[in-house]
Amino acid sequence: MEKRSKLPTTCPSCSSTLNVRTLQCSSCDTAVSGNFALPPLLLLTDDEQLFITDFVRFSGSIKDMSKHLKLSYPSVRNMLDAIIAKIESLNSQES
Repeated sequence: MEKRSKLPTTCPSCSSTLNVRTLQCSSCDTAVSGNFALPPLLLLTDDEQLFITDFVRFSGSIKDMSKHLKLSYPSVRNMLDAIIAKIESLNSQES
């Protein structure tokens, strides 16, 4: 599998959130330009994104996640609550 560069989400100069200007089709080279906000899930850290991916893979079962992560149920619940709060904060910043 080809290793891709991670999409930057913050400005290296002022640390503001970056937006996407152009989307381009790799097949026909069609480009769409605009000012597109990044989705909130993309603004999560790599670890938070991995947690969400695993959580979905385990059908939203905190019990199964705690076994997978080898952490207590309350620890996993706290991790999930923190991610939920961060997503809510990111969503409210968009509004």
